Amino acid sequence: MQISLARQLASFVGAMMILIAYAGHQLHWMDSKKFWYNFLNAAGSAILSYIAFQPFQLGFVIMEVTWTLISLYVLIRIIRNPTRAQ
Repeated sequence: MQISLARQLASFVGAMMILIAYAGHQLHWMDSKKFWYNFLNAAGSAILSYIAFQPFQLGFVIMEVTWTLISLYVLIRIIRNPTRAQ
């Protein structure tokens, strides 16, 4: 099975977004209750969710879709009430 260069690049970008958020949190450069941490997680996992559907990989789909939904939930809470996220 051959994966196109575009899909490879998209999966690389998605993975890097998640890893930047993870490293940023672990190294205390980012706060998990702030916008950019959750934005990077939501966008990166959404990209990887899309990639996981073709070819369909059940475990990968479940993990990435769940990761996306949780990150979006927190992101929406931050956007709706930014003072509460302080």
